[in-house]
Amino acid sequence: MSHVRPGRQNGFTLVEVAIVAAIVLIAAIVGIPAINGYIIENKVPTVAQELQRFIARTKVTGQGLGNTPYAGIGIAQLANALRSSSVITVAGTGLAATVRHGLGATDGRISLAADTITSAGDAFGLTLDKVNEAACPSLAAVMQRVSERIVINGVTVKQPGTGGAAGVYNAVGADGACTSGDTNAFSFTAR
Repeated sequence: MSHVRPGRQNGFTLVEVAIVAAIVLIAAIVGIPAINGYIIENKVPTVAQELQRFIARTKVTGQGLGNTPYAGIGIAQLANALRSSSVITVAGTGLAATVRHGLGATDGRISLAADTITSAGDAFGLTLDKVNEAACPSLAAVMQRVSERIVINGVTVKQPGTGGAAGVYNAVGADGACTSGDTNAFSFTAR
């Protein structure tokens, strides 16, 4: 008959647990920003689709209203049109409304106004601020189909063509105009 002697129990030492915890922490620090960028990049098509739908609806509504169909356009119209969106957040009503895009900083906003570059009222512009670099070039690429002019961080990457021709979108210029972080500002003009 043999006796089983209580011996040393097998397990992890404190040093081994600390090393594993450090590896997990480093992986989280490196991985979380990449995951955040991936999430933001995947929101771009849905946000762009909502904006494209708004632009199309606004153009249809403005038809037949003379030379300045967008003269009184503003945040109230944008908020009302996007209030039921699943990706764009609208808070408040009327002139006090705030429209947030969700493509970067939590306080990133969308604003709407009659375009002042051309004669006021015959075009309108959407402006997005605090857009993350992960959304930057793809947002411009998607919106170029419905925008006459696109400006990213002060750099014009699409201008209206001459004589009624469609403007040419500069994809390389758009990519170069994007900066790192939640610092990008977009302006889309539609007529």
